[in-house]
Amino acid sequence: MSETVEFASNGSTASGHLAVPPAGSGPGVIVIQEWWGLNPQIKNTTDMLATNGLVALAPDLYHGELAGHDEMDKAGELMTNLPPDRAARDMSGAVDYLAGHAAVTGDGIGVIGFCMGGMLAFILAAQRGDRIKAAVPFYGFPQGDAALDWTGLTAAVRGHMADPDDFFTPDAARALESELQGIGKDVQLTFHQAGHGFMNEENPMGAYDAALAAEIWPETIDFLRTTLS
Repeated sequence: MSETVEFASNGSTASGHLAVPPAGSGPGVIVIQEWWGLNPQIKNTTDMLATNGLVALAPDLYHGELAGHDEMDKAGELMTNLPPDRAARDMSGAVDYLAGHAAVTGDGIGVIGFCMGGMLAFILAAQRGDRIKAAVPFYGFPQGDAALDWTGLTAAVRGHMADPDDFFTPDAARALESELQGIGKDVQLTFHQAGHGFMNEENPMGAYDAALAAEIWPETIDFLRTTLS
């Protein structure tokens, strides 16, 4: 069962796509969109996770705005103009909403994200280490001049990166992995010989790898269910 829900976001409200397993309960997982927005593909991914026993919530970080798969310039503009403080509030509100949802069981909340969402999955895990216990970022991570405080990161991180990737380079990903492992964080990144966007079945970047996705999804779902149970 899936529906649009509203939840508190630090004095305001936000919304998202919530999907509950057929059994009616399961571990909770936040799903973070790509730069296109909360589009049908992300909603379908959220629903798929629910059919596999997870209570999944995808917050609408763009507040209703979308870019089509043929509108890369618009997607880039939406991502660039996303207010970081609002995104942080909305993601944190989504975490608290799931943590208090009657259908959510287990210990802690998970997060999974793609591209921009992969980067935000790392950030959310660092900012909400009180709740986030498992993180699966795909081909995205924080980079640039702004240093992130990783002291709050308590989640087990099992990321999947593309190689080659011009958006989030493998060398930068390996450097981050080494940095986080060096301060005692449970972070493992797997590098795949595939292009950026290899998990997106709608193939907007021309990189979808059906065989690779079929291999990774069961592993990812098992990791989330096992870690959060």
